[in-house]
Amino acid sequence: MAHQLTSNYWNERYLNNNFAWDLGQVSPPLQHYFNQLTNKNLSILIPVAGNAYEAEYLVKRGFNNVFVCDIAETPFKNLVKRCPEIYKSNLLQIDFFEINNTSPTKSLKFDLIIEQTFFCAITKSLRNNYFKQVHQLLNPNGKLVGLLFNDKLNDDQPPFGGTKEEYEIYFKSLFKPKVYETAINSVKPRHGRELFINLEKI
Repeated sequence: MAHQLTSNYWNERYLNNNFAWDLGQVSPPLQHYFNQLTNKNLSILIPVAGNAYEAEYLVKRGFNNVFVCDIAETPFKNLVKRCPEIYKSNLLQIDFFEINNTSPTKSLKFDLIIEQTFFCAITKSLRNNYFKQVHQLLNPNGKLVGLLFNDKLNDDQPPFGGTKEEYEIYFKSLFKPKVYETAINSVKPRHGRELFINLEKI
């Protein structure tokens, strides 16, 4: 079954709580990374972040330049209920691949883009475009940081898996890997199945 990135598809999954990969909390490897950040002025984008626990964690620790992008409305409602401090203007209800292609978002650039559950939700045909779009949205020396599943997972519906070798083919001409290895502090069900990535824009 070909998966399409439609707002109706994702809203239905949110409303039915059809997210087996939702941890209900900030992912431990990302929490550890966030705790090392000292520059509270970083411009940060979390694309299609599910219930966006990472955005909530950052905002509640004083990072006020946090943006979240999603085509579905429900995750924004969930986030605002838990984290009313987040700037509503930083909630971008738009297709990630259309950022900077439409007037309201035309000049957005980021120091840091966080990957948490978005990459595994898009069809494999979009993976090359994903890395190109991240590269385009980052400031010079900006970073893509997050987690990728190093596991087969599903073929017909999200989450879609992959391998370390496959992902490297997509990004090797665009990013320099600062960290690209198995995460050491994943939640127990994902232990040994997640790659922690810290990729710097070339």
